[in-house]
Amino acid sequence: MKKRKLGNSDLWVTELGLGCMSIGTEEKAAREIIETALDEGINYFDTADLYDFGANEKIVGAALKGVRENVILATKVGNRWNPDKTGWSWDPSKSHIKEAVKQSLKRLGTDYIDLYQLHGGTVEDNIDETIEAFEELKSEGYIRFYGISSIRPNVIREYVKKAHVVSVMMQYSILDRRPEEEAFPLLNENGISVVTRGPLAKGLLSDKMLEKVSQKGYQDYSEKELLDVLPLLRDKLASDRSFTEIALQYNLAHPAVASVIAGASSPKQVRLNAQSIKSQPLTEQEVTFIKEITKAGIYKEHR
Repeated sequence: MKKRKLGNSDLWVTELGLGCMSIGTEEKAAREIIETALDEGINYFDTADLYDFGANEKIVGAALKGVRENVILATKVGNRWNPDKTGWSWDPSKSHIKEAVKQSLKRLGTDYIDLYQLHGGTVEDNIDETIEAFEELKSEGYIRFYGISSIRPNVIREYVKKAHVVSVMMQYSILDRRPEEEAFPLLNENGISVVTRGPLAKGLLSDKMLEKVSQKGYQDYSEKELLDVLPLLRDKLASDRSFTEIALQYNLAHPAVASVIAGASSPKQVRLNAQSIKSQPLTEQEVTFIKEITKAGIYKEHR
């Protein structure tokens, strides 16, 4: 599987990463998903301390222990479970980040994290303090590089201006093209990579697309608009390939994107996603067609 450089770091990540949130807590089944990802050539694994109260990090760390030096391990920080575990609160403080990283390292069974990401963020945060925490962790050797996971334009601008982030994780798909004008040019200019999530738009961009359409619509699309645009996309682009291929290749077509993070709850899903990433890139004409019949969109909040 091809690799791309992650921002200004020396990390080379595969074009497909495994989003570990959906692997479940049954260790044998979860390990099979991770081992399938390794078999497919995936080297980039993304988790978070929030997932399954930390159990996700434990499972991922144990499954990757034997290949630790050959993989890029990414996790996230900033959300703090309440003592009764009924919900969580936001805590981007330096004290929390520097304590949380120790707990993540312990659960992951490693002495360093390749990419440590802030799991959200607002402009009301003490951003300078948060950055200071990440910079100290980097100089202390606990983390190699850091980034943020955010779709908020005002937050992204602050971190681009003030921090040495190497990546921004963002939701991006054919049906959610908001980052294209709102974030990608700024990040590209500053040598910061985009890691995308949600590339299949909750299954709307898979071969089961019409089964996934609901009255709620999706993003700026009403139910009727989805029922109009999805068949057009499918009939024009997916006559001889799966629509999952089209969806994942659309993400990779943008030069700002380093890797597409896709979740999987079975080995079969991992294999399908890997096959889609390894398939033929979209032509310029195909990308143009997609842009012509879908909405560019803008972020209406967090300006």
